[in-house]
Amino acid sequence: METNKIKALISLLDDPSEEIFNTVENELMKAEVEIVPELEKAWEEHPDGIFQHRIENIIHSLQFRDVRKRFRAWVTFDGDDLLTGAWLVAKYQYPELTLEELDAAINKLRKDIWLELNEHLTALEKVRILNHILFDVHGFSRNNSNFLSPQNSFICDVLDTRKGNPISLSIIYSVIANRLGLPVYGVNLPKNFILAYMDEPNNGPMITSGDESSVLFYINPINKGAVLGRREIEHFIKQQKLEPRESYYEPCSNLDIIRRVLNNLVMAYEHTGQLVKIEEIRELLAIMDEDTNVSGK
Repeated sequence: METNKIKALISLLDDPSEEIFNTVENELMKAEVEIVPELEKAWEEHPDGIFQHRIENIIHSLQFRDVRKRFRAWVTFDGDDLLTGAWLVAKYQYPELTLEELDAAINKLRKDIWLELNEHLTALEKVRILNHILFDVHGFSRNNSNFLSPQNSFICDVLDTRKGNPISLSIIYSVIANRLGLPVYGVNLPKNFILAYMDEPNNGPMITSGDESSVLFYINPINKGAVLGRREIEHFIKQQKLEPRESYYEPCSNLDIIRRVLNNLVMAYEHTGQLVKIEEIRELLAIMDEDTNVSGK
């Protein structure tokens, strides 16, 4: 849409006629999210409350539509990059956030760890170094003071504050580990979220008791990366009175991880009574359900 036409439409947003406003709004919604800067400029130049409120609603609608479109594309490709999925969740709350910003923050942490690693270390030794840099040097930890905060689910906030919940800390840990060539993946354990270090040649002996599992050991990021064996997971499942499932011991998909992040956000917004946000997050969850139904996954 041409800039002059956008400006002309924006100038009509304060028209008292509801019919004219609806027509203008519909026209603006035909444009892409790229018109947002023009809308923001108009918002700053016109302090009228109704005018600003209308612009705010249009901006949010355009930005949320953009997130939905990007999220649907990510889901269609089976969530092939975990960081991208986490970015799209954060982009819902922070529309200006770029993937490049997150990528730079992750790579800075990766470099700090990479400097301490060498190919002669065992899997456990590598994990101890990763734990030391993330939890001791950079201070990542569970957000005990505000565990139900939505911010615990937005990766940009967790990277900034170093405080998060089990799944957000696990996402950061896993993404960094994968970039270092370490086979560390999420395990969708109820009432917690942990990581599995998978068996690969030259990684040393397996320490789990599972006969067929290819998991070397488990990592609990919420407890400073504590290393666990299968028996500890079994004990946790019994303690929580959960029905045992093999999926509680094996890596899950990136789609499963982001689905759980979104479900956590729904609970967080329920806690704060933000009904509109609950419905919008459920729209993102519905996109995942649509893909599951179409593909028969």
